[in-house]
Amino acid sequence: MSSELAELLWVEKYRPRSLDEIINQEDVVNRLKKFVEERTMPHLLFAGPPGTGKTTAAHALAHDLFGEGYKQYMLELNASDERGIDTIRTKVKEFARSRTAPDIPFKIILLDEADNMTADAQQALRRLMELYTASTRFILIANFPSKIIEPIQSRCAIFRFTPLDREDVIGRLKWICEREGCDYTEEGLEVIYNISEGDMRRAINVLQASAALGTVTPEAVYKVVGLAHPREVRETIMLALEGKFTEARSKLRQLIVEYGLSGTDIIKQIHKEVFSGELKIPDELRVLIADYTGEIQYRLVEGADDEIQLNAFIAWLAMVGRKFKMSSS
Repeated sequence: MSSELAELLWVEKYRPRSLDEIINQEDVVNRLKKFVEERTMPHLLFAGPPGTGKTTAAHALAHDLFGEGYKQYMLELNASDERGIDTIRTKVKEFARSRTAPDIPFKIILLDEADNMTADAQQALRRLMELYTASTRFILIANFPSKIIEPIQSRCAIFRFTPLDREDVIGRLKWICEREGCDYTEEGLEVIYNISEGDMRRAINVLQASAALGTVTPEAVYKVVGLAHPREVRETIMLALEGKFTEARSKLRQLIVEYGLSGTDIIKQIHKEVFSGELKIPDELRVLIADYTGEIQYRLVEGADDEIQLNAFIAWLAMVGRKFKMSSS
C-alpha cells in the first residue's frame, strides 16, 4: 500500500458520516438539514478552502437523505481527472437518465473539483442541469467558485465553507491521538494547526507523519513538513539586521542544508515571520522588508538563482538595518 493511499484511508477513517457530526460549519449544516427534513433540495455549489468539509458535507447529506446504502443513488466524479465534455455527455448523462426506486425522490451527482472542468464541459453541464432537474440534483464542489461559469452558479444554491477554528482542529487531533495511542505535546498540535491553516485533511496527514517519528512535538512537525523552525528564521533575519552578514549567511545556508528548503520556501517563511508579531522591529522596517520579499520571490519564480538572490536579500537587510540604527541613534 502506498503512503498516499495509507494517508487517504486514515483521513477517511475519521471522516464524519452524518451532518450531525460536522463541526464549525453551523450555518451550512442547518440549511442542509432543512433539505433532509423536506426530502428535496436544489442544485448545490459548495465553495471554500480545501480541507474544510465540502466533500464530507455532500456525503453526509446523501447519507442522511438515503441511509446507509446512499452510494447506489449517488454518482461521484472528480472533475480534475474527468473534466472533459465526453464525461458530461456519457457518464453524467447516463446516470441522470437512469430510473430510481419509487421511495427515492432524486439521485445525486457529485462533481468534486468542479472548478477544474473545461469551458465546454461546463456549457454541456448547464443544459443537463435543466433537463434532469426532476430526477437528479447536482452538487458541485469548488475551491475557486469564480472559475464556475455564471449560468451554472445561478442554477445553484451556494454554500460557503470557512477554515476551521483552532479549538475545533486541535480538539479533533487530540481525539484522534487518544484513539490511536499517539503521544503528543500541546505545542506540537499548535504547530500543526498553524501549518494547516484550518485545513483538517492536511492537519490529520501531518499528525500521522509526525506520529511516525514518535511524540508529536514542534520539531517533529517541522521536520516532516519540510519547514524551518520559525525561531531559526527569525534569528537569521535579526543577525542580518544587526549587520552580521557572514553569520546570517551561514545560518541561512544551514537552514537550506538541514531542512532541504528551496529559495521560494525560505522567502515565504521570512515573509510569514515578518507579520507573525514575534519579530520585534519598527513598522516602517516591517513594511520595507515585506516589499522587498515580494521582489525576491518574483525573481525566484522567474528562474533566478536561489543562493544569489537570498544572499542579496541578506545583504539588503544588513544595509537597511544599519540605516535604521543610524536614524535611531
